[in-house]
Amino acid sequence: MTVMPKPVLAVLVVLFLSLLLCAAFTEAAPVPGAAPAAVRPTPADRRPRPGGDAVGSGGMSDNQGERPTVRVLLAEDQGMVREALAALLGLEGDIDVVAQVGRGDEVVDAAVAHDVQVAVLDIEMPGMTGIEAAALLRQRRPQTKVVIATTFGRPGYLRRAMESGADAFLVKDAPAAELAEAIRRVLRGERVIDPVLAAAALAEGANPLTARERDVLAAAADGAVNADIARRLHLSEGTVRNYLSMAIQKTEARNRTEAVRIAREKGWL
Repeated sequence: MTVMPKPVLAVLVVLFLSLLLCAAFTEAAPVPGAAPAAVRPTPADRRPRPGGDAVGSGGMSDNQGERPTVRVLLAEDQGMVREALAALLGLEGDIDVVAQVGRGDEVVDAAVAHDVQVAVLDIEMPGMTGIEAAALLRQRRPQTKVVIATTFGRPGYLRRAMESGADAFLVKDAPAAELAEAIRRVLRGERVIDPVLAAAALAEGANPLTARERDVLAAAADGAVNADIARRLHLSEGTVRNYLSMAIQKTEARNRTEAVRIAREKGWL
C-alpha cells in the first residue's frame, strides 16, 4: 500500500476545508435581486399586545372610533313587548339596556339604582302613567333623558308628555332603528317628536280640561258614583257634580261615559 507524503496530505486537507467554508458562505449570503426569505414569527411575536387590543393594518386598534355605550331603562307593562324592545336595542353596539320595569312607580328608583342615562317609557302602566313617571324623574333625576314610546299616538298625550319634561315622543310602530337613533339624539340634547303627531297636536289645540276636571273624570271612568268620587278625591259631592258637568261640556259629550271616551281618544285623560 502506497503511503501519501505528509505535505501532499496537508494540502488536500486545506483544500477540503476551504470548499466547506465556501459552501457555507454561499448559503448564508443573499443572492442579488432575490426576495428576502420570510421569517416566521416567534411565539413572542404572536403574543397579544398589553391591553388585549388586536392591531390591524395601519396600526389602528379595532376599538378605536367606537361610540360610548348608552345606559337605557325600559318601562313597559307588557312583558313580551318589553323583552322584544330590549332584544332589538341590544343589537345596537352602543346601547345597553341595564334595567327593565313593568310599573310606572318603579321607574325613578330603577333609574337611580342603575345610573340610567335614557329612560324609554310607555304611557299606560300600573302604579303610575309614563307621563307622570317622566315628570317625577325630571324632579328626582334631571340628568336622565326621557323618551316616551307608546301605542297611543294621540295629540293630547304628546302635549302632556312635553309638559312633563319628556325629550322625545314616538309611537311603537316606528322602526327599532328610529327608536335607537332617538335615544342617541336626546343624549346629545336634541328633542325628537313624531312629525305627524306634532302637526296633529298643533291642529288639535291645548287640552281644555283642568287638572281637577281630569282627576274627577278619571275617577268616574270605572263607573263610580259621585259619593265615591268625592271620598276618593276629598271633595264634596256638589263639587264633583260641577267638575263632571264642566268636563261633559268641554268634551261636547252627552254624559260622563261619553266624556271619558272622548277625553281618552284625544289624549286629554
